[in-house]
Amino acid sequence: VQLQASGGGLVQAGGSLRLSCAASGRSLSNYGMGWFRQAPGKERESVAAISWNGGRIYYADSVQGRFTISRDNAKNTVYLQMNSLKPEDTAVYYCAARGGLYHYTKENEYYYWGQGTQVTVSS
Repeated sequence: VQLQASGGGLVQAGGSLRLSCAASGRSLSNYGMGWFRQAPGKERESVAAISWNGGRIYYADSVQGRFTISRDNAKNTVYLQMNSLKPEDTAVYYCAARGGLYHYTKENEYYYWGQGTQVTVSS
């Protein structure tokens, strides 16, 4: 599975961005998907995760109520809608995939990773 993340950019605090993660090489319909982020000088952290059919979703406390993860299996794409962005959301955002029915929240649970897309939120 090859993952291509896109949609990052520079936005002012309070603004919105939508990240996309497009997969190729295999259908994502049987894969749990996740979004992670890594800020400068910090470890990569889980942001959101979604099960194969969208029935189970996880959000980190820091993004709960502001971010929404969704997926369109017909388009082989997962999304992360980010609203009310804050400067502390600045990071490189990665999408990840693994086979399975659940939503997975740990970095070492994922087999496949996208290349990352930079999100910068100015104050």
